[in-house]
Amino acid sequence: MIATRIRIAGVLAGCLADLALGDPKRGHPVAAFGQAAAKLEQFTYRDAKIAGALHVSLAVGTVGLLGTAVQQAAARRNPLLTIAASATATWVALGGTSLARTGLEMARLLDRNDIEAARRLLPSLCGRDPARLDGPGLTRAAVESVAENTSDAQVAPLLWAVAGGVPGALMYRAINTLDAMIGYRSPRYIRFGWAAARLDDAANYVAARVTAALVVACAALVGGSPLGAARAWRRDATRHPSPNAGVVEAAFAGALRVRLGGPTQYRHELQIRPTLGDGRAPAAADLRRAVALSRIVQLGAAALVAALSSVSWRR
Repeated sequence: MIATRIRIAGVLAGCLADLALGDPKRGHPVAAFGQAAAKLEQFTYRDAKIAGALHVSLAVGTVGLLGTAVQQAAARRNPLLTIAASATATWVALGGTSLARTGLEMARLLDRNDIEAARRLLPSLCGRDPARLDGPGLTRAAVESVAENTSDAQVAPLLWAVAGGVPGALMYRAINTLDAMIGYRSPRYIRFGWAAARLDDAANYVAARVTAALVVACAALVGGSPLGAARAWRRDATRHPSPNAGVVEAAFAGALRVRLGGPTQYRHELQIRPTLGDGRAPAAADLRRAVALSRIVQLGAAALVAALSSVSWRR
């Protein structure tokens, strides 16, 4: 129980660090991991699922071993070092503040109708082809990305940090990063990236549904509809090709009373996504509300973690 309380204290400290500081502008460990994974791919790439599984195992396994070594070294010294290690890993894994800043900047550019600048910014949010998107398309892409990353960059890292400590938080971020790098159905990655995509689906399964539940609970705080969020989640989520993105995007669509989904252009393919929600097309103001809801959901997830700590303390 003492170890659990120490871990949760570190997770909450890491959450506060993300809220206060956001991501480092230079030398982010996730960027360093991405560069290392790209170099590893030069040796591991084959157009086969087994090669992709080996690539993911080596990359994620190395991160897990490093995280375990750090956690054990801190635990042998004193609890404060354990808290610091857990806080640092959680901060590295989270991306809520950077997501919010980018989403608000996108809304500002769309309000000014600065389409070219918005297209340049979109790759910071998602992997779609911005060159083929107009204002409404950029707005929908941004809202959908904020929704999906509320789970991927905010709720899931917190849950994995609580469940697995330093290695859990870092391995989750490695899995999610590999999915963003190679988990595509492009000619190069349709087989090699299969393992990364499936592992990311598994790692985010619980977090996506916790996120959707928090969206329902918090929707009214941004003038949204809790009932609409629950209805869209239940009705539309399973129609989405992703078992997790569909859950959170549908919940956001219903909460904000907007319509998401439809033709979605990636650099390697055009996907015809199902319609999520039954409202109007989102505007820049809805993107701001999506960002606000995303931040509230992260705070709600942190509150759940704090409640878990309180229960552990009482026991």
